[in-house]
Amino acid sequence: MFNIFSKPSSGVDISVNEFKEMVEKERGVIIDVRTKGEYDQGHLVQTDDLIDFMTPDFRDKVGKLDKDKTYYLYCRSGNRSGQAARIMKGMGFDQVYNIGGFEELRDAGFEAE
Repeated sequence: MFNIFSKPSSGVDISVNEFKEMVEKERGVIIDVRTKGEYDQGHLVQTDDLIDFMTPDFRDKVGKLDKDKTYYLYCRSGNRSGQAARIMKGMGFDQVYNIGGFEELRDAGFEAE
């Protein structure tokens, strides 16, 4: 059944519950695409990398990542991470997912620091 409150299924955007299930099966690489200032104010403990989506060298930085790995991206609200995930898809990354916003993830039980 269609739920107007669910994210559109694009193969990129996944719900917090889908992320919980997927990360248990394959840990992958969790990337915060917010600014350093936002990251310093709080981030998921599981975060592996910080790659600021708003910097001019974003594409260069993600271009150096292993395209065979699974990537989970988050930001403040899910907007920047969604854009970043779509850019990465366009660059040839098959397993890249927008897992939404930091507060939503923290509220769902993911540990933050």
